[in-house]
Amino acid sequence: MRGVQAKVTALWKFEAPPGAGDTHYALVRGTRCNLLIKQGAEQNYKPRFTSKTKLAYRLLNSRKLSAVRSPTECHLAGLEVKPVGASWEVVIPDKYRVGHEQHFAQVTEKFLRFLSEGKMPAWEVPNMLAKYYTTTEAYRLSQGGR
Repeated sequence: MRGVQAKVTALWKFEAPPGAGDTHYALVRGTRCNLLIKQGAEQNYKPRFTSKTKLAYRLLNSRKLSAVRSPTECHLAGLEVKPVGASWEVVIPDKYRVGHEQHFAQVTEKFLRFLSEGKMPAWEVPNMLAKYYTTTEAYRLSQGGR
């Protein structure tokens, strides 16, 4: 995309392994750092967000995140950054962790609010335009460019 290679792979399994919760693995590679989210047996099926560069640590400890972690300035108070081996982990307090079903309910509630108001949120408009342009252009090209 715009000269930058991108790859997304999604694997959906019918069931989690016996005794397991949801699993997740995401790796975002950038020019200055890699961000990793793991959620498997080793993480006790709770998502863990880490980065292996000190740049990520500096960014995560920047004023913006400090403001987010401040109880008086934001609803995400309590976030921490700690070293874990050769990586830095963003520690998310349990009070912010919701299960899949609760998260689905939150997303549905927001969608229904947007639907009743009759408009999409402003940040979603460019995403929708990009998505539909990409899919319609791909379809056009698949038909021989007609």
